[in-house]
Amino acid sequence: MKILCIGDSNTYGYDPRSYIGSRYPAEVRWTDRLSDCEVINCGVNGMTIPRGQSRYAGLIRLNEPDLVIVMLGTNDLFSSLSAEQIAARMGAFLDPIISTGKPVMLISPPVLQYGDWVMDDDLVEESENLGEAYCELASEKGCMFADSAEWGIEMTFDGVHFSEEGHATFAVRLEEILEQVRK
Repeated sequence: MKILCIGDSNTYGYDPRSYIGSRYPAEVRWTDRLSDCEVINCGVNGMTIPRGQSRYAGLIRLNEPDLVIVMLGTNDLFSSLSAEQIAARMGAFLDPIISTGKPVMLISPPVLQYGDWVMDDDLVEESENLGEAYCELASEKGCMFADSAEWGIEMTFDGVHFSEEGHATFAVRLEEILEQVRK
């Protein structure tokens, strides 16, 4: 199965122990742990949901994936947007991707945890609300949906990024969903 993954630093595989944006080794990153999958990793550190014309529809047409996975929204939370506002942005972002005719899976990021980057109750609360807002959006848009907040993803000291174990858990839980998609 060929999968194109659009996401932020957790898709990129950012290792928060580094100072210059280094990645975890491939054997750690969830995108590289998916069995029987060719993954095109379009994760970008710090990425928010793009507004306006997006290059992703062209990338999808060029690469012809069997599935497009989108997991964005965490960095938008840091811009003081509500879960509903983030879902509205996501809806506009998804439209040209959906128009390619490729199956799309929207994944809600894990809930932020208190840590070096997360000290605000409102930020944690809005991250908790994102799953429900994305679930409604996916239903409206006809996309597959997964809420990784339910997967018990271990985060690092910053409260934002997956730990090595978090990447492993994410890959295992996503594999369970992909098994159903393959059938």
